[in-house]
Amino acid sequence: MATITLEGNEIQTNGDLPAVGSTAPDFKLTSKEMEDKTLADFAGRKKILNIVVSLDTGICETSTKTFNDEAGDTVVVLVISADLPFAQSRVCEAAGAYRAITLSMMRSKSFAKDYGVLIQDGPLAGLCARAVVVLDENNKVLYTELVSEIAQDPDYDKALAALK
Repeated sequence: MATITLEGNEIQTNGDLPAVGSTAPDFKLTSKEMEDKTLADFAGRKKILNIVVSLDTGICETSTKTFNDEAGDTVVVLVISADLPFAQSRVCEAAGAYRAITLSMMRSKSFAKDYGVLIQDGPLAGLCARAVVVLDENNKVLYTELVSEIAQDPDYDKALAALK
């Protein structure tokens, strides 16, 4: 369990992010086409898992746009939230984040539980904490960040540097 804050008020997640050097847990999330997607669908490519509370908030939209613009063509940017796929697509299109791939937890919260980002209490209970997980081509964890204050941006520079 990890402690983060929402506007200075402590809240808890269900666990911890996967350890750097470990193999990332597989997942089954829903794409904008309403299809199930797993890590195998992105095999052989480096990945940024941009885990957000809701894409319909300013910081979540900013992080999606930033990673979309800065990660490069060889990196898959996966934006993961509990939002419905339709809302995720609308926000990405409005932000011009065309390369980002949105994935929804609408069918299951297993991803949030397995990655230790499921918020346990407070007004956002049941949603994901803001986090970044960078994976190599073989799903080895290269970098993680659980953002300590939900209302703050992740460290873009460190996440992007992990890809090199």
